[in-house]
Amino acid sequence: LTVALLAMATQLPGANAAAVMSVDLGTEWMKVGVVSPGVPMEIALNRESKRKTPAILAFRDNIRTFGEDAQTIGIREPSAAYGYLLDLLGKTIDNPVVDLYRKRFPYYTIVGDKERNTVVFKKSDTEEFSVEELIAQMLVKAKEYAQESTQQQIAECVLTVPGYFGQAEREALLVAAQLANLKVLQLINDYAAVALNYGVFHRGEINETAQYFLFYDMGAYKTSAAVVSYQLVKDKQTKETNPVVQVLGVGYDRTLGGLEIQLRLRDYLAAEFNALKKTKTDVTTSPRALAKLFKEAGRLKNVLSANNDHYAQIENLLEDHDFKLQVTREKLEELCADIWPRATKPLEDALATSNLSLDVINQVILFGGGTRVPRVQETIKQLIKQELGKNLNADESATMGAVYKAADLSTGFKVKKFIVKDAVVFPLQVTFERDPGDGAAVKQVKRALFASMNPYPQKKVITFNKHTDDFEFFVNYGDLERFSAEEVATIGSLNVTRVQLQRVKELMDSVKSDIVENKGIKAYFYMDDSGIFRCTGVEYVYDKQKVEEELDEDSTLSKLGSTISKLFAKEAEKAANGDANGDAPTTEQEAGEEATNSKNEESAKPSGDDAAATAAPIDGKQDAKNETIKLVTIKSPVAHKTDLRFTAPLSGANYDASQSKLTGINRVEEERVRLESSFNALESHIIEIQQKLEEKPYADCATPEEKEKLLSECSTLAEWLYEDVENPKAEMYENKLAALKKLSNVFLARHWEHEERPDATKALRGMIDGAEKFLTTAQNLTKEANPEKDVFTQVEIDTLVKVIDETHTWLKTESAAQKKLSRSADVRLTVKDITDKMSLLDREVKYLVNKIKIWKPKVKPDKEKKPKETESVPAGGEEEVPLASGSGDDAAAAASEAQAEAPNTGKKPATGEGEPEVTATPDVDGKTPHGEL
Repeated sequence: LTVALLAMATQLPGANAAAVMSVDLGTEWMKVGVVSPGVPMEIALNRESKRKTPAILAFRDNIRTFGEDAQTIGIREPSAAYGYLLDLLGKTIDNPVVDLYRKRFPYYTIVGDKERNTVVFKKSDTEEFSVEELIAQMLVKAKEYAQESTQQQIAECVLTVPGYFGQAEREALLVAAQLANLKVLQLINDYAAVALNYGVFHRGEINETAQYFLFYDMGAYKTSAAVVSYQLVKDKQTKETNPVVQVLGVGYDRTLGGLEIQLRLRDYLAAEFNALKKTKTDVTTSPRALAKLFKEAGRLKNVLSANNDHYAQIENLLEDHDFKLQVTREKLEELCADIWPRATKPLEDALATSNLSLDVINQVILFGGGTRVPRVQETIKQLIKQELGKNLNADESATMGAVYKAADLSTGFKVKKFIVKDAVVFPLQVTFERDPGDGAAVKQVKRALFASMNPYPQKKVITFNKHTDDFEFFVNYGDLERFSAEEVATIGSLNVTRVQLQRVKELMDSVKSDIVENKGIKAYFYMDDSGIFRCTGVEYVYDKQKVEEELDEDSTLSKLGSTISKLFAKEAEKAANGDANGDAPTTEQEAGEEATNSKNEESAKPSGDDAAATAAPIDGKQDAKNETIKLVTIKSPVAHKTDLRFTAPLSGANYDASQSKLTGINRVEEERVRLESSFNALESHIIEIQQKLEEKPYADCATPEEKEKLLSECSTLAEWLYEDVENPKAEMYENKLAALKKLSNVFLARHWEHEERPDATKALRGMIDGAEKFLTTAQNLTKEANPEKDVFTQVEIDTLVKVIDETHTWLKTESAAQKKLSRSADVRLTVKDITDKMSLLDREVKYLVNKIKIWKPKVKPDKEKKPKETESVPAGGEEEVPLASGSGDDAAAAASEAQAEAPNTGKKPATGEGEPEVTATPDVDGKTPHGEL
């Protein structure tokens, strides 16, 4: 129950609460999480009703398949199935990651994109796919699963990514999502999603004292570890206290995972088969045989995680030769002897970057399929000397954390606030040139912008004080000394952005006369919650004077405020400048100043740079008003051009071409699915009709002529159905199905009527019996039978009697008439006729039941007391007494009843001052029927 309550997303009233989803697009598996109004967050099932789908798709005979179907095609034609794609995003073909992929899967033809030099799979001379296009099609399938699960359209999602993804990979994934017509609310690092999921379900254990956990993940392709802290933090602005999970340290190995173990097994099985010398052909030269070995190695790896030994068995591996071999867990561990020491390196790196020791870590928690390997767990336990945490769902924790974030970011849901602060893995720095003058050589200056493990999302500002003309600066990956040379090579281009400032001298000259103090050129940067870096703007900032008039009585306070403002302005300026050269970055929080002011626009808020000075009166005397000179900060936008220096994302004409290609593929698949569905529907209906006409209960409902015609039509359609129809269309099958249903529905409807009629008749008889029992009671609640409880009038009683008698007579007559008819004759007594009679009887009874619910007994007037005389009406006219709707007698009775029901306290009812007290006079017999009110 607690889990359900925590995982439930509350729909906001009046909000557009469309369902949202998360996609944990791993290298080997794809999991989809969904949340929709009123439904707990859950995993969307695929067409096979499984919770995870193989992240692979295949193209064969112009048919696109996904998941297990694509894996099957991958065995028959390995080059037609594409998997393990995620790490290829944003990579050029000369990247070491691409070289490793070619080595692992030699049967693919990989070429470079003509413009971007990125990875393109060439299937034939006329057919090729970029990695973005393949990933986009997987996301389309994920969206289908989510929409089938929620029965709603979905357009927004949160995607998980490896923490070591740089700018190029993240941008490429966003493009793939855009091709899939998905709006990405956020890219979230997989370990951050897992930490969020863990925190949501352990919210009650979080307090003001920081608690440290280490999350260790070994997936199919990579291994990562992250140190995080959980703590309750009070927001300075909203004053709210919310739990915060912050990433403090990260370590990873992008080539260590379950795939590497599986490949070792594959190569071992291939070597053993070749050693048998059953054929002269090397098994590794056959793509199909290699694909079979790879699949069997994967199965073997999973079985050996729970067993000490198992047999590998492959039928017709190569040239009609079968293969069978016993493999022990000991042999597997021997094959991967060099892997096990690498398993602890990400954990050690995460601790080192967090500047924490194992002593303060509450628990090491495992997730990811690779952590199920016993030797991996043993290796980690030897290092940490404590029990491992296995209370997370190793497969779904990242998906559930991401879908919680999706519900939080969506406008249609409200979840309990849980703040996530991720950390920068690859530091960023600003590089620019400075001319010191005096003929000295130009110096290259570097300034750290986002250091390693800096939290994000975050804004930063850097000020250039020494530049007076056009210049440019670069944003690059910074200090990468902790990474190996091989890892740095996999990052790709180390240059991120180039910003060229234009017309700087013109701008400075145009405002030169107004400047009191030059505060330099400020460049604004932002790393959003997806880890995407941007230069958001460049401004020239300076102070100028502004003359204001103020009252004399405020002049003293103004002088004091101006002096204090100047003092703090100078201190702030020193802190901002940082070093003697005057160029340094500063952190700007979310509530900080925005770089959106137009040229010569005065700041709406006085900043720390504002200063004011009060001028003394010229004549030396205090006047009624004083002139005050105030310093205001002006921010003028600087024209600039920004260029991306890393692998460019798909854009422009290439993006349009990819979108058109995918639209065409989707349209062809939709037509194929519709064609298959219509064919299957017609085939199923033909078989169904033929079978039912052989069953007596159904056959009796059709006349001989109808039965003969139906069987003939089914036989004709069956023969046509299996003929080679040239260019078949879904409409053909749909039209023939509609015509067949028109014929078959006649006897099927009769059978349904005969099957359902007994229950409907029984229900009507039960209702008649209930109405008769109610009638007996109601007849005792009339004026004639019981003057004290005259709830019903005689007319109402007579009406109910009439409806009961008519319904009983009708049912008896129609049932007898229906019994005389054969099952194949047109139905006389239909279920609808019976339900109509039930509705009529139900309406009459409910009317009387509701009347007795609101009935109240009448109160007899006190005959011993005479009605009070109406007090005198104030001079000036007659008082108008408000009457209830209806006759005058009814209103009087209502007033009398209201007075009689009031508590008898012996005091007169309180009235307004000067307001006459009016008492209603009862009618002649004092008995106005309550039901007439």
